[in-house]
Amino acid sequence: MKAILTIIGKDRPGIIYEVTKILFKYNINILDMSQTIMEDKFVAMLNIDMNGAKADFEEISKSFEDLSEATGLDIRIQNEKLFEAMTRV
Repeated sequence: MKAILTIIGKDRPGIIYEVTKILFKYNINILDMSQTIMEDKFVAMLNIDMNGAKADFEEISKSFEDLSEATGLDIRIQNEKLFEAMTRV
């Protein structure tokens, strides 16, 4: 399964490290990544491959929810098909 991971929040050092640490923990591969800084806001979107993940979607999602709460970042993970359906105009 592929998924889309989005990250939005106040820019600071270590954001990519904290997110990719979770991806590494669960053996999730980054297929594509786009990031930018908009004034003082960090904005990133990652297309990730979860086919080799060492946990189910719910456990991985919970890890990102916990990181979101701990850091104040808005971090969301969505199934790629659901993301595409929601963003289709």
